[in-house]
Amino acid sequence: MTSLTGATSHLLPSATIAAISASTTARLAISFSSSSSSSLKCIRSLIGTTSSGRFSTFASPKCAASDPDQLKSAREDIKELLKTTSCHPILVRLGWHDAGTYNKNIEDWPQRGGANGSLRFEIELKHGANAGLVNALKLLQPIKDKYSAVTYADLFQLASATAIEEAGGPKIPMKYGRMDVSVPEQCPEEGRLPDAGPPSPAAHLRDVFYRMGLNDKEIVALSGAHTLGRSRPERSGWGKPETKYTKDGPGAPGGQSWTVQWLKFDNSYFKDIKEKRDNDLLVLPTDAVLFEDPSFKGICREVCCRSRRIFQGLCRSTR
Repeated sequence: MTSLTGATSHLLPSATIAAISASTTARLAISFSSSSSSSLKCIRSLIGTTSSGRFSTFASPKCAASDPDQLKSAREDIKELLKTTSCHPILVRLGWHDAGTYNKNIEDWPQRGGANGSLRFEIELKHGANAGLVNALKLLQPIKDKYSAVTYADLFQLASATAIEEAGGPKIPMKYGRMDVSVPEQCPEEGRLPDAGPPSPAAHLRDVFYRMGLNDKEIVALSGAHTLGRSRPERSGWGKPETKYTKDGPGAPGGQSWTVQWLKFDNSYFKDIKEKRDNDLLVLPTDAVLFEDPSFKGICREVCCRSRRIFQGLCRSTR
């Protein structure tokens, strides 16, 4: 992490890379609005209000850094949430989508995007790539209300990292201290997240992830997060309504998974894509290209042999 004094401070998320930067002054303190102007719509109708009657999406702390003790306690609550709801995949997706808007070529915060809690606002939740993520926000909102000294930006990444670890993945040595944006106007424009079926999948992946400062090895490692979860056609337009692996849940039934054990974090994603033997398992164009592009293909071969490779790559890319 580079100096906080006027340079870029990379605070990497749990399911992908992201970075936010600010001057020392901006990082130490920031004000958050508690007004409810009609022009500043948040997800108030979707999430509800706090006990005081104020909308919880505006209940962010004025201090930019999250309280360490509250972070530890929030992590324990997230672990209990995972046990009761099997919501590992959607929490990973929430962390990635809040972080995956980062653009290393933009100097100013929050215009550069990244893990800054902007995904709590309705305008960003309505981006096509974020369909269904309001459900993840509903799950985490009670934890946010309980631990008000934890920023949304940190909470999203904490939840994602915890979900990966509890699913059998690596314990990611995360860094915390991310600031929240304060108003919907600070949300990034739509179109920064990757598409599932672009005309040139390899070029598209590199365009998106190189913009974040990642390389081919990190693209492959982060693609491996698809070992968790399912694609629902009513949200993404991809996948089957249900398969023999998803028709009975756990959680809400349906969708199409990339792997048989889609709540277990391992290297099955790479093995299953390589073999392509089961029509009930999903392979998107951006998945298939990992075994077609010469650079990606060589990296995937290493990952297929040793799950430790994917764990190491994920930890390097997501702290």
